Amino acid sequence: MARKALKFASWTSMALAASGGFLYSNKYLDPNDFGAIRVGRAVATTAVISYDYLTSLRSVPYGSEEYFQLRSKVHLRSARRLCDLCCANRGTFIKVGQHLGALDYLLPEEYTSTLKVLHSQAPQSSMQEVRQVIREDLGKEIQDLFLSFDDTPLGAASLAQVHKAVLRDGRTVAVKVQHPKVQAQSSKDILLMEVLALAVKQLFPEFEFMWLVDEAKKNLPLELDFLNEGRNAEKVAQMLKQFDFLKVPRIFWELSTKRVLLMEFVEGGQVNDRDYMERNRIDVNEISCHLGKMYSEMIFVNGFVHCDPHPGNVLVRKHPDTGKAEVILLDHGLYQVLTEEFRLDYCHLWQSLIWMDMEGVKKYSQRLGAGDLYPLFACMLTARSWDSVNRGISQAPVTSSEDLEIRNNAATYLPQISQLLNHVPRQMLLIFKTNDLLRSIEATLGTRASASSFLNMSRCCVRALAKHNKKNACSFFRRTQISLSEALNLWQISLHELLLRVKGLRLPGWVSALLCWLFPVSL
Repeated sequence: MARKALKFASWTSMALAASGGFLYSNKYLDPNDFGAIRVGRAVATTAVISYDYLTSLRSVPYGSEEYFQLRSKVHLRSARRLCDLCCANRGTFIKVGQHLGALDYLLPEEYTSTLKVLHSQAPQSSMQEVRQVIREDLGKEIQDLFLSFDDTPLGAASLAQVHKAVLRDGRTVAVKVQHPKVQAQSSKDILLMEVLALAVKQLFPEFEFMWLVDEAKKNLPLELDFLNEGRNAEKVAQMLKQFDFLKVPRIFWELSTKRVLLMEFVEGGQVNDRDYMERNRIDVNEISCHLGKMYSEMIFVNGFVHCDPHPGNVLVRKHPDTGKAEVILLDHGLYQVLTEEFRLDYCHLWQSLIWMDMEGVKKYSQRLGAGDLYPLFACMLTARSWDSVNRGISQAPVTSSEDLEIRNNAATYLPQISQLLNHVPRQMLLIFKTNDLLRSIEATLGTRASASSFLNMSRCCVRALAKHNKKNACSFFRRTQISLSEALNLWQISLHELLLRVKGLRLPGWVSALLCWLFPVSL
């Protein structure tokens, strides 16, 4: 009897081992699919990072040079561990890691620079998984829907990947297919992050990053619904139709579902690819100006903001017919809808920042939840030092020393930054993310916000406030008065911009050009 039991156990073990090996080799079974493994990995990483901070800095005097050097090393070790965790658990973890990597001037540089690599390390689904999602959602095989379908994706992100394909009628399309396991894992991952964030807060009371978990909990279901993304794309295309430099790919609704999105295929180079722009004779300053106009219009005038402008989602090209530079806006899954009260306070705040109205800066920062931390809030919004804010952010360019000062302060004031982010309206958090992503693009292009871009923002603020006031005006006379005031303010901004341009011209250059014209040299 014992021999039979042993024989049965042996054969069973061999069968299970063979089945497991077969399933694993054919990608049916992935260790990351097991909740226990994902939870264990996350718990272990959090514990190691917490222990490192608790023990490494304990015996060093706070504020000493040794303390700052040691803290930088701990930041770097912890950032690398967090990055490894995101790469291992994939999906939601990579999405949140990318969000953290975009928070320049809010997190220590060691974290942001380390986590930025997650944009290029997103998971990739196999063609077998892609076929499965398309079959389940569209009810047909790939070969029945497309003349051709590229097996190699154009790009892979944390939640989905995009393939180039040709429809039966010959139209070239981009097919966005969601990773099949993301839906099932996302809610569990968010719950796990929430528990771990609460546990860390018990050890480090100054650690206040629950806002990040709250944002992920609210926004992830929206990003996982591709029909919502399609609606957003059409809304922003209509909203910004006055900008002939903006291209939003058209949606093919008849072949789109919550997990599959078909779009018009549009080629271009990433917005941070200077080599591509030089090869195609695209002016980086023009592109930077276009981005500023688009986002100022979204934020101040419409209150409907594309919140994921990382380089993979913003392409540039020369229009095939006109030859003009064009911005292609992709990935419309995440938008922030601003309440009217928030949008108007934000308009007033930027007006105050641009025109050096420090009383206004204090008043509207506090209305937006900054409290006594309003100087820090103004610095975070503008990515400028408090001294520069007082002197006028449109008066002097950003220097490398000021950039370094801001980064050092981000590390020094991390508890205050965390406290501030917990008190501002939730709408402000994605605005911060958007601002930081746009600044990152500007830094790469070498076109950090100029006086001209600030004045474009001011124009949008003037128009937005005038529109609000006219809507609430009781009489035709009052509306006319507001329109005249709006026209006068816009004229003053244009005059100020003209004076800045004249001031920027070099007088010696004028004199030299005049002399050459008066006394041409004969050869």
